[in-house]
Amino acid sequence: MRRKVIAGNWKMNMLPNEAIDYIQAFEPLVKEADAEVVLCVPYTDLFYCLMNAQGTNIKIGAQNMNFKETGAYTGEISGSMLKSIGVEYVIIGHSERRQYYNETDESVNSKLKAAFANSLKPIVCVGETLEEREAGKTEERITSQTRLALNGLTPEQAKETIIAYEPIWAIGTGKTATSEDANNSIKAIREEVRKLYGEEVANEIIIQYGGSVKSSNAKELFSTSDIDGGLVGGASLKPDEFAKIVNWDKE
Repeated sequence: MRRKVIAGNWKMNMLPNEAIDYIQAFEPLVKEADAEVVLCVPYTDLFYCLMNAQGTNIKIGAQNMNFKETGAYTGEISGSMLKSIGVEYVIIGHSERRQYYNETDESVNSKLKAAFANSLKPIVCVGETLEEREAGKTEERITSQTRLALNGLTPEQAKETIIAYEPIWAIGTGKTATSEDANNSIKAIREEVRKLYGEEVANEIIIQYGGSVKSSNAKELFSTSDIDGGLVGGASLKPDEFAKIVNWDKE
């Protein structure tokens, strides 16, 4: 039975003092959670969140990383830098990174390999645009992104990768794929993994859903056969609301 992994993506929000207050309010609300609880926070919050999450069940992740280890890359952060301070997770290839900062399937693949080289747990994002969805190209798009992201990974690495299916048209819009549509898309991703790596890896890889997840729809989404938790944006900025999502099975 795959464990649910529910990760909050704070994006470019929260100053360090706000992050500290958040952890202190959030921790008692999720200490009995059955799911793996992850907060992916801005670089400037990482140290403060790591310190305040010590001794709790809250894991801390970054929102991006470079695929290079060192060098003349002003403003960039490497996987070894993240690992050195105790970061466990890292988001790779979020649609906003692809859209605004020209990330490609190839750079996503390079970052994924660098994450494993530094023993980080990657959350790799795939998803289709509204135009692709309306043209009936959802499955083609998300399976292609999956295949290119995993290119060159060993079966063990593929098994340890978390894939987050995030339909781009549903991110921050209030629109959500129906639980059936989301589950079917994730089944298609899992089938692509099966073709690449076989039954065992496909059955064990964790595939999340993201795109306007909130407490009112979490139970319906997470109760489906193939959705293994969520990557949550706006709703993760409110500790009470995000705790309800994390505790979806107790609501």
